[in-house]
Amino acid sequence: MTSIDVHDLTKEYGGRRAVYHLTFTVRPGRVTGFLGPNGAGKSTTLRLVLGLDRPTSGTATVGGRPYPELDEPLRRVGALLDADAAHHSRTGRDHLRALAASNRIQDRRVDEVLEETGLAPAARRRVRTYSLGMRQRLGIAAALLGDPEVVLLDEPANGLDPEGIVWIRRLLRRLAAEGRTVLVSSHLMNETASFADHLIVLGRGRLLADTPLRDFIHARVRPAARVRTTDDARLDHLLARHGFEAQHGADGAWTVRHARVADIGRVLADAGVPVLELAQEEATLEQAYLDLTSAEAEFTAHHHQEA
Repeated sequence: MTSIDVHDLTKEYGGRRAVYHLTFTVRPGRVTGFLGPNGAGKSTTLRLVLGLDRPTSGTATVGGRPYPELDEPLRRVGALLDADAAHHSRTGRDHLRALAASNRIQDRRVDEVLEETGLAPAARRRVRTYSLGMRQRLGIAAALLGDPEVVLLDEPANGLDPEGIVWIRRLLRRLAAEGRTVLVSSHLMNETASFADHLIVLGRGRLLADTPLRDFIHARVRPAARVRTTDDARLDHLLARHGFEAQHGADGAWTVRHARVADIGRVLADAGVPVLELAQEEATLEQAYLDLTSAEAEFTAHHHQEA
């Protein structure tokens, strides 16, 4: 199947490096999340892969060929970079029909993707009347039009309602299960965690991580256990004696860092300490991502501290 291969890719704009010596491969059969702070180089990289910009050096290929050299590219690569790209005076159906005609795709495929994206009832309305979520669905319909082996989506959940977000998750998982290559750029960490198998993370134009999602989280954030008891003094003493680092919260619960529920439960059971609550606080993608990229953001907000 078709993969996306980026090798030693560099792009400079007037002396400013947008991406610098990037090398990674996006493989078929899985959803790859493409993450990074604003200014990290994600959009530039996607534009280079799609032939919309030319690299200063290095290569970006799809199935071993640069995008501009692909025959009937819509049949090979489907992409959504801008949900507002459709002509506002056209109907949704006419927008897709024009794309289909340029790539020798039959009209019946237009109707199929309209149904698949939930836009069939609005197909004959002009794009100017569409909400942001509807324009997003139209962009996804255009990306799927050629039944491509490779799908690149930039912020596909933007503007979607809760039902739409569930739909896009299922769509991405299905595309990967069919053996397609799926690359999704997003700023929504919880959403990315719900669909991604693998992560590529950029910071200031450089590659920071290229790893399975679970490995990325577990390498950067240690687990914690949450405990509540009727005997706080005894619990505090017991945890300290066994080398656990614990913090007592305002809600009466203790957070035990770098601990698993099984380990804490065994200690408490052996000592006969009464337990009201014992739960695992799992590490999240957001925690791991912020830990990695905190020094890589181009734009950050400073928190005001009260005197």
